[in-house]
Order: sequence, then C-alpha cells, then structure tokens
Amino acid sequence: MDEAEQRAWLRLALTEGVGPRTAGALLAAFGLPGRIFDTDHAELARAVGAALATKLLAPEPAAVSRALAWLAGGVDRSLVTLADRDYPAALLDLADAPPLLYLQGRRALLGRPALAIVGSRSATRQGEANAEAFAAHLAGCGLTIVSGLARGIDSAAHRGALGSDAATIAVLGTGADRVYPSSNRALAARIAQQGLLLTEYPLGMPGHEHNFPRRNRLIAALSRGVLVVEAATHSGSLITATVAAELGRDVMAIPGSIHSPVTHGCHRLIRQGARLVESAQDVLEELGLDAVPPPAPGLAGRSGDSREGGHDAALLHALGYDPVDLDTLARRTGLAPGALSARLLELELTQHVERLAGNCYQRLRHR
Repeated sequence: MDEAEQRAWLRLALTEGVGPRTAGALLAAFGLPGRIFDTDHAELARAVGAALATKLLAPEPAAVSRALAWLAGGVDRSLVTLADRDYPAALLDLADAPPLLYLQGRRALLGRPALAIVGSRSATRQGEANAEAFAAHLAGCGLTIVSGLARGIDSAAHRGALGSDAATIAVLGTGADRVYPSSNRALAARIAQQGLLLTEYPLGMPGHEHNFPRRNRLIAALSRGVLVVEAATHSGSLITATVAAELGRDVMAIPGSIHSPVTHGCHRLIRQGARLVESAQDVLEELGLDAVPPPAPGLAGRSGDSREGGHDAALLHALGYDPVDLDTLARRTGLAPGALSARLLELELTQHVERLAGNCYQRLRHR
C-alpha cells in the first residue's frame, strides 16, 4: 500500500465507534476506505447513523500520523488489511475479523500452517517444560507456534519455537509499541527478530483486562488447532479452546495430576471431547499431518531421570509424578523428616524435584 491507502485504512480503524463488524459493513457497502471518506454525510448516515457518520467525516485522528511514524521506524513493521493478498484467510472465519493488523517481524509467517499452544500463567515448572518441548518439536515439523506472550505456558511455547524456521507468532493484547507483561520485553524482541508480533489494537493501547479474551479469538482463528498444556477451571485458555471448537479447529489437551488445580481445565476439555495428548506425534495425527520421526529421547516428558539410581531412585519412585506433601512422603519412605528434607533439597537443586505451595513436592520429567 502507498501512504494514502495506509492512511485511509488507519483512519477507518481508528475512528471512535468503528469496530470490526461496523468496519466490515462499511467496506461491504462502499468499497475501500478511500471511497468511504469520499461519501457524503447523508449517504453514510443511511448506512451507520448520523452520529457515526459525523465521526467518520471528522478530521483525521492524530493517531493516524503516530501509526504512520511507527511504520516508518523499521523495515520489519507493516500493516496487513482485508484488501491485502496475504491477509490471513483463516481470520475470515470470524464474524468480527479485524480490518487491519499491525505486524512486526516475519510477515510471511501469516501464510504458514500454525498450531496454538496456550495455558496457565501460573504454570508449574513441568508444564512449562512440556510446552517448550512440544513447541520445539512441532515447530521443527513445520508448524508455526501461535500464543499470546503471557507468562507461563505462552512464554515457554514461544521460547521452544524460536530457532526453527517455522518460528512463532505472538498475538498481543496491547498496541504493537507495548509489551505486556513487561518482564517479557526480551522475549518479545527475539520474536520480532525471528518470528512475528501481531495485534489488532492501536499503538499505545495498554494491557486492559478485557483485551485478552478478544485477543484469544485471533489465536484460535489463526491456528489449525489449539493445544492446552495447563489450565485452571476458569482459565482464559479455555476461551481460546471454546472459540477454536466453534470455528471447527482441533482442540487438544495434555492431562495432568488430579491434585493440581492447573490441570482441571485440561481434564474438563478432555471430558468435553478434546483429544488427549501425550506426545507431539499425537498432535500431528490429530491435525492429519504425516508421521515424523519420534522426538529425541526425553522430548515432551518421556525420558527417565539421570539420577535414577540408589537412594535417589527409591525416593523418586515414592514421589511418583503427583504433588505429595512432606508427611505423606515420610510415611512412604520411612525417612526421618530432617533426612527427607535434605534429600529433597538436593533433588530440588539438581532440578529433579519442584517444591510447590503447601509444603508439597513434585517430581519433574526431564527432556
């Protein structure tokens, strides 16, 4: 697009009161944005009402110039609109497909087959390890990993996919000039270099709570399927899964301990018909993709522990893979509390055990 076209699309999207549905109706009625702004007030009013017609024909919002300045700030920055050939066709399955998206990074990833990996912000260490391992393997198989740049599972999925050619798309709940949470600033910079940052929100938009459920519909629509790694009963990840199911996308979930609140949402999805996933190959089969060589030993939580010998093996066996409180573990092992705590501390330092809230411990699987 030349600057005049960019300016017209931005003006449409940034006019107060024009959301995706209204923008779609205007484009259907009048054609490209330039024609909308060449239409007289009376004709516009017949389509959208007098008040909105007045706003549309008001002077161009200052935000348009700010957006154009942002676009000029880097060759990796661009807009994709409904009129562009590389606008993601999958988004057209949404009743409220955004009229334009702000992009930073590898625009070509919009045309790649994609899988969403989402889950809890308050993930366990094992959950993050699973997300990272699945993402690494599946991105290596050519699937671009889509997630939301949140803490926990989202961040782990992005990290796992970075370094592969398929890489990762981060769908933001903020403007393209913001990073939320701020702790993910370095990760966002890596994604902008190797993958793609994408948002429908205008520059300067902070991370308002209500932005993220809307963001989740884009994650679902962009992807051939959604894999939920860990999710509590009321997790936002379940919104993504619900939208995916409504759009006819595949929904998958990794099961976990019945004692862990961050797996209850996954179990609910499985009861509702989501595919139970234990390996990356399960995901590929669900998506109807060709079989690939199995992952390297230990990928996605299928390896043994390097310290499974002697006393450590007995203690790890007593732990199992569910969270266990100290008193229960003492009864299982017959160890005195002091000796047991010392052994658990050593295993925690070597990342074979994770300490959880409530004086509980959980064994970790290793890649």
